[in-house]
Amino acid sequence: MCGIGPFVTIPLMVAAFGGPQAVTGFVAGALLALCDGLVWAELSAAMPGSGGSYVYLRQAFQYRTGRLMPFLFVWTAMLFIPIGMSTGIVGFVQYLGYLAPDMGQTTGDLIGLGVIALVIALLWRGIEHIARITAVMWVVMIVSVGCVILASLTHFDADLAFTYPAGAFEVTSNHFWVGFAGGLTIGIYDYLGYNTAAYMGAEIKDPGRTLPRAIVFSILGIMTIYLLLQIGTLGVIDWHRMTDPGDVASTSVASAVLEETWGKGAADTVTVLILVTAFASVFAGLLGGSRVPYDAARDRVFFRPYAKLHPQHRFPVLGLATMGVVTSGGFLIGRHTDLATLIQLLTAVMVLVQALAQILALTVLRRRRPHLRRPYRMWLYPLPSFVALAGWLVIYGYADENSPGRRPIEWSLAWVALGCVAFVVWARFEKVWPFGPKEISEEFRTEAEEAEEAVARAAAGAAGDGPAPDEPEPEPLPKP
Repeated sequence: MCGIGPFVTIPLMVAAFGGPQAVTGFVAGALLALCDGLVWAELSAAMPGSGGSYVYLRQAFQYRTGRLMPFLFVWTAMLFIPIGMSTGIVGFVQYLGYLAPDMGQTTGDLIGLGVIALVIALLWRGIEHIARITAVMWVVMIVSVGCVILASLTHFDADLAFTYPAGAFEVTSNHFWVGFAGGLTIGIYDYLGYNTAAYMGAEIKDPGRTLPRAIVFSILGIMTIYLLLQIGTLGVIDWHRMTDPGDVASTSVASAVLEETWGKGAADTVTVLILVTAFASVFAGLLGGSRVPYDAARDRVFFRPYAKLHPQHRFPVLGLATMGVVTSGGFLIGRHTDLATLIQLLTAVMVLVQALAQILALTVLRRRRPHLRRPYRMWLYPLPSFVALAGWLVIYGYADENSPGRRPIEWSLAWVALGCVAFVVWARFEKVWPFGPKEISEEFRTEAEEAEEAVARAAAGAAGDGPAPDEPEPEPLPKP
């Protein structure tokens, strides 16, 4: 979750709101992430399969549209996951510009493409080597974030952080709500990643207990970090500097904070750490993202070639290669437009098939499969679903207004339409609905099946063939 995002979006958030009240954007983003996270929590606890959203969409919509919805999810994921990674490379080049201020546009483009190639090369190997690399990068990320927070708090000026321009919170103004929608988009972009554990549900011990806690605790923890970063930065750097394209604070705000507080040497050192953090965020994102089309193809929900693994290192070759190419294209788009446009395109593509469809899937499954085993049920259902739905609709509805001339809504609709065409071609080849049977498969256990298994375990324990019937039960989920 905590990659390059906050280091490059703090100036964007300030520009969207027009002042230090930009902190509102991170709070609103956390609220949306938490409500949407509760949707993920219930679905992932009930259906802890590998693949996350495509599993939930397949189970919910198979009765009417066969495999269309999970196919479209994977189709859009092939775009929004690498576009998300390309924002990390754009941020990498921005912060590199602090160390090399004379770097030109073409040089920056070539360096960014080279970094993407290096990430793919490092991922082109066995998972046991990747684990060590990821651990080192995670430590560097924690150190870089900690340094910026500590530096800002040791030189904090409350007047800078909490002096707002006139009309900052005038909720009757259209300007406020346009800024709020833009800030909400940036905020949720910074929190993306809270759902990552759900993609590995089949590999997690006690997913019914672990996944909801992982999702909720990660959002609350990252919210704390982001608020400290945002408020601390505003207490060191005048917010007007962050909106000035000619000021280093508009592109490398963390470096500007370190230079202002601890000097140029410390700023250079932490900038290097931030570059490693940006690299690590792309590395981790492509590692997980490349597995999405693989899992779907292996379950016959996507094109078969994506199910092939490297003969020696056992990683999904085509998924990794495809996402590497799309990441490169997204990076060039971001470099020759702006980072805000890239974020708008990312969220617009993601909203339709993942966010909105998944909220609907939760309701559909509650009605169609009321006896499905649900170790976790959404708190205050359906209120968080409605809040999440409203938040995503605000982001989608204001996408074009916040990026005039770019038309991310039209691009997102065109990509989904192209996905429908691709599905028809794929379904014809695979002879599935609408060219074959729907193949309904309710593969996850019901509460009755769970009870039968518990009785069988108790009987086996009484016979001496298993755990004793008085073995302590696992700790239950905390009540809301």
